[in-house]
Amino acid sequence: MTTSIWRYSHLTLAISSFLFILVAAFTGIILAFEPITKQLSDYSISNTEEITLAQTISKLQKQYDEVISITVDENNFVTASVVTKEGKSDTFYVNPTTGEKLGDIEKKKPIFQFATSLHRSLFLKSTGRFIVGVISFLLCLIAVTGLILIAKRQGGFKQLFSKIIKENFDQYYHIIIGRYTLIPIIIITLTGVYLSLDRFSVLPTEKINHSFDFSSTSSNEKIAVAEFTIFKNTTLNEVKSVEFPFSEDEEDYFFIRLNDSELLIHQYTGTIISKENLSLTSMLLNWSLLLHTGNGTIIWSVVLLLSSISMLFFIYSGFAMTFKRTQKRALPKNKTNKNNAEIIILVGSETNNTYPFASSLYNALIKKDKPVFIDILNNYTSYKNAKHLIFLTSTYGEGEAPSNASKFLQLVQQTTIQNKINYSVVGFGSRAYPHFCQFAIDIDNKLQQLPEFTPLLPVYKINNQSFQDFKTWGHSWSKKTEINFELIQEIKKPKKQQAFTTVSKTELNNDDSFLIRLQPSKKLHFNSGDLLSITPKEDNIERLYSVGKIDNDIILSIKKHELGVCSNLLYQLEENEPLQANIKQNKDFYFPKKKKEVVLIANGTGIAPFLGMLQHKNGTKAHLFWGGRTKESLKMYTPLLKNIEQNNIHIAYSQEKDKEYVQDLLLKKETTISSVLQNEGTIMICGSIKMLKGVEKVLEQITSNKLNTSLNHFKKNNQIKTDCY
Repeated sequence: MTTSIWRYSHLTLAISSFLFILVAAFTGIILAFEPITKQLSDYSISNTEEITLAQTISKLQKQYDEVISITVDENNFVTASVVTKEGKSDTFYVNPTTGEKLGDIEKKKPIFQFATSLHRSLFLKSTGRFIVGVISFLLCLIAVTGLILIAKRQGGFKQLFSKIIKENFDQYYHIIIGRYTLIPIIIITLTGVYLSLDRFSVLPTEKINHSFDFSSTSSNEKIAVAEFTIFKNTTLNEVKSVEFPFSEDEEDYFFIRLNDSELLIHQYTGTIISKENLSLTSMLLNWSLLLHTGNGTIIWSVVLLLSSISMLFFIYSGFAMTFKRTQKRALPKNKTNKNNAEIIILVGSETNNTYPFASSLYNALIKKDKPVFIDILNNYTSYKNAKHLIFLTSTYGEGEAPSNASKFLQLVQQTTIQNKINYSVVGFGSRAYPHFCQFAIDIDNKLQQLPEFTPLLPVYKINNQSFQDFKTWGHSWSKKTEINFELIQEIKKPKKQQAFTTVSKTELNNDDSFLIRLQPSKKLHFNSGDLLSITPKEDNIERLYSVGKIDNDIILSIKKHELGVCSNLLYQLEENEPLQANIKQNKDFYFPKKKKEVVLIANGTGIAPFLGMLQHKNGTKAHLFWGGRTKESLKMYTPLLKNIEQNNIHIAYSQEKDKEYVQDLLLKKETTISSVLQNEGTIMICGSIKMLKGVEKVLEQITSNKLNTSLNHFKKNNQIKTDCY
């Protein structure tokens, strides 16, 4: 069963019944207070488990002329029907240890009477009771489908209570509260259904019939009621009601209803004339009533109260998430030459999400007539009149520099500057990932080693593109420099996205990775190696994924991170579920059409574009080098590797007994590698930055030893193509 089916089922059930659930939740909140108020009443007897039936009967018989019946309800209110010494019949709440009257029977309070009628039947009598029963069943299904969705999202039922990724308020607390109220809600719904079935006589009924023979119990002796063994051994918490004999005729008897049985007791000897246990149906009915109403226990009533409140939140958050489901920006044009500027803003960003922050800072300083120059980090050089350097940079991959900042650490080491410069570093990233703002830290560490640079402020880290945090940093920088300015966030409409439909998705493999296949809703031109841009509404941050093209569908290989907003968004998608995204051309990483031989190198999920390329290699000989953790890691990709000769597939496993990496495979096949390059073939690399560095180091070794040529030669010749992250 796919996540899509469960989600649509969950949503359909919620939409079709939310008005009734709304009513049930509101009335449930009100009714949860009824047993609480009763438990706190003076009429509630707290120690019924310590008081025997014999003690209570004895005290009542001393206080009154005749005792007709005794009743103990779910809230431990003991009620006695008696004939007083004055000969009047009366029914009231009684103290079972003294026999004294505590108060008259109270009527149900109007608010509870109203809420009960609305909760049970919507004021529609039998029709309403039927509707409520159906809604209870639907709510149970909503709870079950919700459980399945949480399990799917978390990666299985074993991970049900693992840490939740806080993408936004609605989503986070919908899951958190759902996990802890799931069992109470299921209990509420199942007991509601059971009570409705009983109301319409659907449940099997077993009427208790007592059979007895008084001749065998006849006796001329009379034992005092207080001495009856059964009464002495029965406490009030076990009793529902006791009916006293109508007359002194020996064939009249005590009729006792206990929680699990009915007894007939000889009125003279105390002998049990007949005992019949309640049927399972009756027992379940009693438990259903107790669990559904919370009568008799404050703790469970509070649980019911919180569960009813949570239903209201689920209605809100569920629809809020549904509505949320259903920019790239350039740097501003400089007005000042770099050598005339006093303030230099340098930006590093893989997806340009840092650009709006840089633009806001630049525009704010321009408004104050400050000579400012803005550029990317890879264009770093000397700045003749610079007094302040401001670095705004994200971090890419495993703590690496973004592509437009990859040369900076080398450039800053090589570039000589004459003037002393104050600098400030602002890092952008997400605390959900282990290398939070690592490149910003690396910049700061490098500059602290160089005497020409003086830190104006400590490294400032901004989580999840928080503009408020950026304004906080701006305020600190303003105070240090005595330059007053105001940072203003620019809001622009996002580029119109294209619609895609989920075709299929695999389950997580042992590396927490999965394949997902998407189909464009309209005819769309794209190639393996292009990028799919996804911007989750939860944080409005763009993510780029390398795509493979298979039969005009997109194939993505995704690593699911525990706190990854986008990877978890994609993992929740299932068959026929829509996704809004954009295709971005990446022509520099297309499969070469006119080459005789190509080497494809990847690790982990970097294999995705190659899965598509291998479907359309059109006679080009391809060699695939791929690195995974274990043999299980490869199984997910095996069905898509049929279009390549098996002897041209080379796999390295880093976590098996004989540990191996992609670099090791390349050294083993150095003759093949050198031959491909020498014959003007192409090497394509996709995967992590860490892997790329290791591969380039080995390729440099191979080209130097085998071809007596630097790897840079083949890079300039466009024979080395990379798409790494």
